[in-house]
Amino acid sequence: MNYLELLFPDFSLIVLGYVLCRFTPINRSVWQAVEQLVYYLLFPVLLFHSITRNPIQWGDASQLLGAGVLGGLLGVALTYSLPYLPFLGRRIERRSHASAAQVAFRFNSFIALALVSRLAGPEGLLYVSVLIGVSVPLFNVAAVWPMTRGSSQHFVGHLLRNPLIVSTVCALIFNAAGLKIPELLETPVTRLGAASIALGLMAAGAGLKVSALASNKLLAGELLLIRHAIQPLIAFGMVRLFGLHGAQAIALMAFSSMPTASSCYVLAVRMGYEGAFVASLVSLSTMLGVLSLPFGLWLIGV
Repeated sequence: MNYLELLFPDFSLIVLGYVLCRFTPINRSVWQAVEQLVYYLLFPVLLFHSITRNPIQWGDASQLLGAGVLGGLLGVALTYSLPYLPFLGRRIERRSHASAAQVAFRFNSFIALALVSRLAGPEGLLYVSVLIGVSVPLFNVAAVWPMTRGSSQHFVGHLLRNPLIVSTVCALIFNAAGLKIPELLETPVTRLGAASIALGLMAAGAGLKVSALASNKLLAGELLLIRHAIQPLIAFGMVRLFGLHGAQAIALMAFSSMPTASSCYVLAVRMGYEGAFVASLVSLSTMLGVLSLPFGLWLIGV
């Protein structure tokens, strides 16, 4: 498996967004409108389509779901605890932590689907789809929580208005009801989802400021350490604890070793936070995926 080849398209789009914003007339005023389009329409369509594409077999995947949810919650708890760590916590700027905490536990679902499909075939694709369906609402709620606490926004009210969470909940209900997207709409929906990935990554590149990392190096290191080293180790512990094998083990390890979600940047900006630091972390996480993906799969002998 060539992980560099798998991650290069995402990273190249980040670079393209950076170049377009800095060196062409397609400047920040253009990208602000793009961010709104991605946040309110394109990403919700992508999430809905990813979850409703295949029926979720809850019974067959119960052990996998238990492992994924428990491992994810441990990662979220560890991320939340960073500002309270002895000696290190007081050096973390709370507002930066609120917007960037999501980087440590959210994941790039597009890469997850592509990678597991190659490694474990249709069975693995089904299992990772189940993980995505359960984890997206869980991790989106966890991402929104510290940002609403750090602002005047009401947490429950924002959840009810958050298009990523609303689309995920609707998709789970749609899937549970045994419904399918009409064949006539399948192609337009697929294309909208693909556009969300490209534009979301380019928007992150447009918002990228390398200098934003300079004042938050400690926090950046901690969040990326959790995302790319601790999360795979936690997942490996879950594989052993829940006795997962074959396609289920591959799905969980690949899922837990992913680069972070490209929508982290868009979510932070749309909630009123400075996005440059988050955009930098998205870029670094995409590059670090070349190391964390083989590391996570090596732990289970793949």
